Amino acid sequence: MHEPALSDELAVTVLEYERASEAIRAARHMSVSLCYCRHKMWHVGKACDAPLEICMTFGPTAHSLAKYGHARKVDVAEGLDLLAQAREHGLVQFGENVRESVSFICNCCGCCCEAMIAARRFAFLHPVHTTNYLPEVDESACAGCGKCVGACPVEAMGLVSANDPHRRSRRRARVDESICLGCGVCVRACERGALRLRPRGRRVITPVNSAHRTVVMAIERGRLQHLIFDSQAHLSHRALAAVLGVVLKLPPVKQAMASQQMKSRYLEALIKRMGM
Repeated sequence: MHEPALSDELAVTVLEYERASEAIRAARHMSVSLCYCRHKMWHVGKACDAPLEICMTFGPTAHSLAKYGHARKVDVAEGLDLLAQAREHGLVQFGENVRESVSFICNCCGCCCEAMIAARRFAFLHPVHTTNYLPEVDESACAGCGKCVGACPVEAMGLVSANDPHRRSRRRARVDESICLGCGVCVRACERGALRLRPRGRRVITPVNSAHRTVVMAIERGRLQHLIFDSQAHLSHRALAAVLGVVLKLPPVKQAMASQQMKSRYLEALIKRMGM
């Protein structure tokens, strides 16, 4: 999310894990490396002018990549400077979809980034998780200049008639909320202050950690039983305890889906006991 786009009112409700700056400040280790997507485009002569050395990794991942020469170790100050550079170039902060121990944040452009390209081509499948915010257009302030349209990495902004009887050619910006990521890049691009972020009607749930994310994805795809039993590595007591621990903390609907997929009397009994 483009943090400067947040109003003072919204800044109070934005959680720590939603801020790229907090991931940088909280990391014990941080490193940067080449952006894979822009580097690939550079080889075919199609890269944009956004910085190449801008992909950020944190924690054990950063330590390992720096140790073996695949990334460059940086401190918090340089990390925040890189984040500022990314914002100056209108890049989207695209991070790991977890609340705790984020391992990476990519700074993505709409022209080179494979995730942004996928978001445009397969928008109806929602291949990229959104933020909890959406841009809102102040129609009285919008001049229809189209700068927000050019800035949007997933083509969620467009121009439509302003329906002004005195100026029939006048246009205004419109947001396609069904495909908007809520990144806030368009807000920065608007020089008239006609765009601001507002909360989505329904808050997007972010998994606590990678184990939580993996279990929820398996349940949603009807493959929880495969996650547990297809790999012998998952048969250890520790791994099974981690999976069950996640399931028992899920909402009742997700627990029911998990129980149905597992067909386990033991899991049903655990869920009932936890619900008492």
